[in-house]
Amino acid sequence: MTYKEVTEYLFNQTTNFESQGQAGYKVGLDTMKKLDEHFGHPHESFRSVHIAGTNGKGSVSHTIAALLQVFGYRVGLYTSPHLIDFKERIRVNGATIPEEYVVQFVENNKAFFETQKSTFFEITTAMAFKFFEESNVDIAVVEVGLGGRLDSTNIITPVLSVITNISLDHTQLLGSSLEEIAMEKGGIIKPGVPVIIGETTPETRPIFEALANEANAPIHFAEDEDEREIVSAEPLPEGGILYHAVHLAPFQGELSGVYQAKNTNTIMATMHQLMNLGYICECYDPENNRKIQTEMNEAFSHVSKLTGLKGRWQKIRENPTVICDTGHNVGGWMYISQQLANTKCDHLHIVFGMVDDKDVYGVMNLLPKTATYYYTKGHTKRAFPETALKVFGDQFGLSGDCYATVEEAYKAALLNASPNDLIFIGGSTYIVADFLKTRD
Repeated sequence: MTYKEVTEYLFNQTTNFESQGQAGYKVGLDTMKKLDEHFGHPHESFRSVHIAGTNGKGSVSHTIAALLQVFGYRVGLYTSPHLIDFKERIRVNGATIPEEYVVQFVENNKAFFETQKSTFFEITTAMAFKFFEESNVDIAVVEVGLGGRLDSTNIITPVLSVITNISLDHTQLLGSSLEEIAMEKGGIIKPGVPVIIGETTPETRPIFEALANEANAPIHFAEDEDEREIVSAEPLPEGGILYHAVHLAPFQGELSGVYQAKNTNTIMATMHQLMNLGYICECYDPENNRKIQTEMNEAFSHVSKLTGLKGRWQKIRENPTVICDTGHNVGGWMYISQQLANTKCDHLHIVFGMVDDKDVYGVMNLLPKTATYYYTKGHTKRAFPETALKVFGDQFGLSGDCYATVEEAYKAALLNASPNDLIFIGGSTYIVADFLKTRD
């Protein structure tokens, strides 16, 4: 099989939540445990940090991986979904898994996968863990795919668990309330393993406290006064954010989204726990503070180069300015809408699409009223029809037209935009993925 044939097999001939939605979601870890046994329990050969949450877990995962890299570790990074190529999901020190490895892994085990009726994500998770074992990684940063308790990644026992935040998303699978979703995502809390909680609500905090208490797991809330590290976050004219911290000199973060300030506070709390666990043991040594500062700056200011992160308030071009962002639910758009409102431009153009299992109505209620909209759909069976988006848009007083593909929508926006305008592409990870694949 060629790499193209293998990826088409994975995407089209296995059960796949990303393309099938709820019909592609398998409940339980039984198959994952059989795969793990088949491959010799590869996750036991490396240490790991496990990251769950509704929003921000991608940025947090990539930045923690970047930090561990600059501190000298050989770091595996497992994230989802990919934007351009399947290989993006599995990296070691920023380098993607080789195509040859993907092909051989599937070819050699395809019969076993089929006897177990393995899902796309189960196969991919097993592939990542086996590749990390064979790559001799010191530590892996493992992002939860969906939820936490029943996610395929939840066979690991990490050195540290992280939950970024909780908001209403995937409610048909995880529960219709913040409490229910917190229970599912809190399922990654392991006995005796410290857990960082980035943000809470009055509904979710008691859930996390109860789960941690039951597991005898030390719990740290990054937003609490005695845990909070980031004092202020100052957006920079050239892009990025200047952070002022409690224990470190100011440092610059490459990622520009206003939501990154809370992500960074979560990352800093995570780093402090990694210090306490001995992974970055020199960080509290005053004699080494200059070295710490240098490495901190390197990780935060070059996270995309170090890890391959894309699609987080990513500037593509200027004159007109073009920015894309993978924020795809109400929690994400609360920040995106705020940032769009604060971004100076003559006129705002938004290339917009969503998938059908999101709160489309809730997101569209947050969209700027003065923008011109280019309604479209991503390349997925779960795409919400662009014609239906326009009906919703008309109800909210939004002005726009429909386009069959993201490429057509972007070209129309580019044609209509003046040099001082802003074109934003988003609403769904699939919209950003299609844009990055097809843009000039």
